[in-house]
Amino acid sequence: MENRAGAGGNIGTDFVAKSAPDGYTLLSAGPGSLIINPLIGKVAYDTARDFAPVTLMARAPNALVAHPSFPARSVRELIAFARAHPGAINYGSGGSGSTPHLSAALFAAMAGVVLTHVPYKGTAPATADLIGGQVQIAFLGIPAVLPQLKTGRLKILAVTGLHRSPELPDVPTVDESGVPGYEVSPWYGLLAPAGTQRAIVARLGAETAKIVRTPDMTEKLAAQGAEAVGSTPEEYAAVIRADTATWAKLLEHAGLSAAEAR
Repeated sequence: MENRAGAGGNIGTDFVAKSAPDGYTLLSAGPGSLIINPLIGKVAYDTARDFAPVTLMARAPNALVAHPSFPARSVRELIAFARAHPGAINYGSGGSGSTPHLSAALFAAMAGVVLTHVPYKGTAPATADLIGGQVQIAFLGIPAVLPQLKTGRLKILAVTGLHRSPELPDVPTVDESGVPGYEVSPWYGLLAPAGTQRAIVARLGAETAKIVRTPDMTEKLAAQGAEAVGSTPEEYAAVIRADTATWAKLLEHAGLSAAEAR
């Protein structure tokens, strides 16, 4: 495995897009570099043209968390507070156009409230400032917040999936807490360069899906706040198409142009 980090995942994604379609170079990625980045800026690859989806490995909803001093103890109380104090609630994210940013923007648009975005250069400094009380709320990955919840340095209001997290079974979803229809469930998928033989893609998809569904892997993913999936290539391709349309509408619904998202 080679971690080609940089440019929000664009560097590694572009590397695989230009690799030989022989089944030996694959991409593990999420909607950030495959969907969101192409929607809000120029990238050197085309997700639909340059990749052959192999399998959707897992989904990992985020958590809506707040500083302990924040008065709201639920999503409904958060909405009520935001409506009474428009723009007074600051939320942190790992950067403009990031999934946490767009998750909050979608929440604000669907809940009919005004929140103030505070972008950081990464999730770590955003989390640190949330713990320090410089921002009041954030949408963060469940694994990252579990230790902070246990020590009481953060409190959780909801999770962003359509179903409750196995790691946090007593925490409601945003959907069931007053914002019906809300869902943001970032996923992790496996892709091959376009032109890879169908037989190779099918074999890679079947074997990977079998692995992620094993009890051991399912347990390990659950410990990280993720749900094992293991789809067919066709099912994963459909997810990418559907989510591309969803995120495009999200940007428009939240009033974010490409320039603003960057």
